[in-house]
Amino acid sequence: MDMSKPYRSAAAEYLPGIAVVFDRFHVMQLVNKSVDKVRRKQQASLDQDGTKTLKGNRFLFLSNYDNLDASKKKRLEIALESNEPLLIIHTMKEQLRLLWMKLSKKKAQKFLGTWVMDAIEVAYDYKARTGSNVLMPLIKLAMSLMHHMKGILAFFEFRITNGRMEGINNKIKTMKRQAYGFRDKVYFRLRLLHLHNQKAQLSG
Repeated sequence: MDMSKPYRSAAAEYLPGIAVVFDRFHVMQLVNKSVDKVRRKQQASLDQDGTKTLKGNRFLFLSNYDNLDASKKKRLEIALESNEPLLIIHTMKEQLRLLWMKLSKKKAQKFLGTWVMDAIEVAYDYKARTGSNVLMPLIKLAMSLMHHMKGILAFFEFRITNGRMEGINNKIKTMKRQAYGFRDKVYFRLRLLHLHNQKAQLSG
């Protein structure tokens, strides 16, 4: 499940003793939200100075670095070179992705604990040097991951993920958006059943 408190409360009430695995998709989604908060704060600050270097680059900051082509990597690196807070939180995001490659729960626990301490330390160090609270989202993220560590580490016992379900949910949302909604529930159900047969093709 995701880290929503109502979900956790319902599981504890109706499934006492059940193991809860916080889905890696939602963990990284939380990380990306923190990155985006810093990006927006920095963008607002730069806009006041008339600088537009971060405009149109949101996708680059939230994507996995390894998945970017050479030209996009170059654009991202140029943006990060001139913006220390974004460089810090983006680097921490990319480091956290290595968590899922750990081969045991024990190694994952050590890695995550070290990451949390490093994130807090680097954020407070930046604040001490500059007087800026712009990296506060990184501190809040580190504290949240520490608070939810048990459910995050449960992944290394069960190795399960909601990735496929989240992909299906996104397909459904896209279909609804393209159709501006469906009034006929029967037709909507038929479209859902046919969804797995549909394939996207780029125009041209």
